[in-house]
Amino acid sequence: MSDSAQLHQMLEGSIFSNSINWLPLVISWAHLLGGFLIIPGLFTRLAVLVQVPILLGAIIFINTKSGNASHGNETTLSILILLMLIFFFIEGGGPLSLDNYFHKNPR
Repeated sequence: MSDSAQLHQMLEGSIFSNSINWLPLVISWAHLLGGFLIIPGLFTRLAVLVQVPILLGAIIFINTKSGNASHGNETTLSILILLMLIFFFIEGGGPLSLDNYFHKNPR
């Protein structure tokens, strides 16, 4: 999370205002762990489900309100990654994924 002060400012008036100190840490770790699970294809759909709300929040609340939508670089990249996550959710990990390996080789 590059700007946790902006996240604190956004959530000040909401119901999460009392417990927002842990939110940047949870978002960062969930995003990292989800990415590391998607790479080898382990629990792919579950990892994508964790990533989608984080990315939607980045697109809706961070990129468009900070004025990056006019430049388009960061917003375009976020939308492209969101589309790839939707693809991975529909298709799964693929033939070389650990999900596929464990499905074909049960203990």
